[in-house]
Amino acid sequence: MGEAEGGTDHGHAVADVGWPELFSVFGRIGLLSFGGPAGQIALMHKELVEDRRWLDEPRFLHALNFCMLLPGPEAMQLATYSGWLLKGVRGGLVAGLLFVLPGFLVMVALSAAFFFLGHMPAIGGLLLGLKAAVLAIVVQAMVRIAGKALGSRFGWVVALSAFAAIAFLKVPFPLIVLAAGFAGILHSFGRARAGLLAPARVAEGGKPAATLRTILVWSAVWIAPLAALVLLFPGVFAEMGLFFSQGAIVSFGGAYAVLAYVAQEAVSVHGWLEPGDMLAGLGLAETTPGPLILVLVFVGFLGGARLGGIEPLAGGVAGATVALFFTFLPSFFFIFLGAPYIERLRGVRWLAEGLAAITAAVVGVIANLALWFGLHVLFGKVGEVAFGPLALPAPHVASVDVAALVIALAAGIALLKFRAGLFTVLGGAVAAGLVAVLSGLA
Repeated sequence: MGEAEGGTDHGHAVADVGWPELFSVFGRIGLLSFGGPAGQIALMHKELVEDRRWLDEPRFLHALNFCMLLPGPEAMQLATYSGWLLKGVRGGLVAGLLFVLPGFLVMVALSAAFFFLGHMPAIGGLLLGLKAAVLAIVVQAMVRIAGKALGSRFGWVVALSAFAAIAFLKVPFPLIVLAAGFAGILHSFGRARAGLLAPARVAEGGKPAATLRTILVWSAVWIAPLAALVLLFPGVFAEMGLFFSQGAIVSFGGAYAVLAYVAQEAVSVHGWLEPGDMLAGLGLAETTPGPLILVLVFVGFLGGARLGGIEPLAGGVAGATVALFFTFLPSFFFIFLGAPYIERLRGVRWLAEGLAAITAAVVGVIANLALWFGLHVLFGKVGEVAFGPLALPAPHVASVDVAALVIALAAGIALLKFRAGLFTVLGGAVAAGLVAVLSGLA
């Protein structure tokens, strides 16, 4: 796919951006992308649409709708799509890598600390403060992204229905996405019988030759290293390459959708993790910039350190790198292959409304993730109560973590009322967590 196939429509929806600006802004996004997909999408919207007007609102939401349909981390894919719109394939690569690499480096450092230092009190205090602050950040981001994506009564109905379906009925995420898209299309036809297929604004791209080239190049970039691992390094690293490639293809709904599967396979089948490690890794991933699915870097580090057959630190870094490569490379493939065609369909009204309904549904899904995270940050024990087909979370009130609750409330007040900076809030929360743990209050 050629460089000209992104960055089209400069006069309407995409600004003319220089490379230094692109590196600076997406580097900032990568360093500040805390709070899971809700916070990350809200941050990109603020940087790219509100503050700099590099993309207009319809273009941004159209890209978001497409990314929600894909397996893998939707926020990283949105960053890649946005970079592609601005500067073509190279822009997409820069944006996607800058979104992931800061979190990867932090995750490797935290994984090494976990492996070599164990559960030291200072690390426990660090995690306590960070998780409490991230809870406040997620809630703030949820409010912002819901305000952007839910502009109609129908959108609210879809979002609330999706929340109830996944939170209380345990409906699989792909089924929710399909149902929401179908409902959006029906809603479009119901509102108007004429003019449903408005002329599409055709962007460059989507040409058969470019599509074939994209398939060949990115398949080679994906498959050649995997084949090399299997043939030249049989063992744990080859197993990881196959495992994480498979996970990247089926991980609809983001990290939470595959956590149970990953934990079971990594513990029971491969022996990369010990029981309880996955929850610790999730806590670390929640507190690093970048997509939550970076928890797989933690899995790769521990597996490589324990079973790599080489010095533990080198094995851990190698395992983490394998996890990074095979988890995120497919996302570049999906975006560069599909984005030109999706851009051609921006003017098709019924399709746009179907995708908008999917975005509304994902808001409900993210709200469920925020609820799940909040319960597990604030309570030591969270059970479940069944009422017929409904499964309601039931936190044990006596297990409430008072320190986490106080820090989360303080962080929320600082963010929402006083509009404190993200790093200020995170720094204050970490300090409070360390004090609480080292003083015996937590």
